[in-house]
Amino acid sequence: MVRTSTPTRWVLRLVAVGYLLFLVVLPLVMLIARTFDGGVSNLMDTLTDPEVIDGIRLTAIVALWAVAINLVFGVTISILLVRYDFPGKRLLSALIDLPLSVSPVVVGLALVLVYNGRNGWFGPFLEDHGLQVIFNSPGMIMATTFVALPLVIREVVPTLTEVGEDQEQAARSLGANWLQTLWRITLPSIKWAVVYGLVLSLARSVGEFGAVKVVSGNITGRTQTATLVVEAKYQGFEQPAAYAVAFLLVMVSIACLIGVAAVRPRER
Repeated sequence: MVRTSTPTRWVLRLVAVGYLLFLVVLPLVMLIARTFDGGVSNLMDTLTDPEVIDGIRLTAIVALWAVAINLVFGVTISILLVRYDFPGKRLLSALIDLPLSVSPVVVGLALVLVYNGRNGWFGPFLEDHGLQVIFNSPGMIMATTFVALPLVIREVVPTLTEVGEDQEQAARSLGANWLQTLWRITLPSIKWAVVYGLVLSLARSVGEFGAVKVVSGNITGRTQTATLVVEAKYQGFEQPAAYAVAFLLVMVSIACLIGVAAVRPRER
């Protein structure tokens, strides 16, 4: 542990507290204060707004699909990166972090270029077969899945590396096939890392805005998620409703993070 003088420690503490206070705490306090400015009636009235109900319902559908897809592909890619050597492994690992470094708006625009039904690469073919991706739920799920994928992989890869292959090799030497080894050895050893990744992925998916706005078309009652409802309400001079929906989104994210923090110390 680095030893520092008492004044230095206090300065560092004040910097950390001030950073969190002005960047996180005060904005959240203001949001909560505006939400309950007239009591709980604002929140209750907002929850009965059909536009808000549709937005919350669509957000839940998109987020759950994104989490389910990231569960399958996140764990698969993690095992591929840790357990196997192949050409392009470093490139694949770098590409996984791409959603963390690229603006979600760029991600949404890229999906539009590939899947829009008018002149995209695959869009016309898919729409001819009855599947509209852009301005529809599939495009929103794809965009959300893309931006949340690294959260699962970056939680699972370090744990999988730390666990090693000894138990898996022992299982295979005793006659277990790959599926039995995966189900009885690999997945139990990384289960909490998977849980952490999925919870973080859920929190990220619920709050996604930029990519979803580009691919959804922001159609009220059809492709408008909760974050898009917040924007629409705020710009439509319905600020109390916007504050209430934003408050609900914050509560979901905080609940996810508290859940992760509550489970993590018992297992690590």
